[in-house]
Amino acid sequence: MIYRIKEKFWAWGDDFSITDAAGNSRFYVDGKAFSWGDQLSFQDANGNELAFISQKLLSWKPTYQILIDGRVFAEVKKEWTWFNKQFTLDVPGPNDYTIDGSFWSHEFTFERSGRTVATISKKMWSWTDAYGVEIVDGEDEVAVLCACIVIDQVLHDESNRND
Repeated sequence: MIYRIKEKFWAWGDDFSITDAAGNSRFYVDGKAFSWGDQLSFQDANGNELAFISQKLLSWKPTYQILIDGRVFAEVKKEWTWFNKQFTLDVPGPNDYTIDGSFWSHEFTFERSGRTVATISKKMWSWTDAYGVEIVDGEDEVAVLCACIVIDQVLHDESNRND
């Protein structure tokens, strides 16, 4: 499945839709204004909350939790590396996702158990402020899309600190 996510949608309380390749609204993200740290409700197209994204404020490296039914389902962490950025989507069990590539140009992949399970690319929508997320059938779409949202937020926060 291919999804389309708009870039630079982050501001106090911003809301936005994630669409499929045909432009149909598939998911909705409701940003919580005036909260301590970033907090976002990830919902289906009918407004049912599928996950809640919450920034961990007291951590050494940028870390966000993905909660499902009020319980931590996964964590997205920015890893420390010397030359490039890398993220991890830590899910229960031994099958964590490694997220690597060129984040500023929105060209990166999710790998799990040694195989690529999602590809993120701006090339498909290079004339717009959006990028595509192609997820292999059978992978957890909600976890991957939530991780993409977290990566956008971390990059946006870093950009604002450098301005």
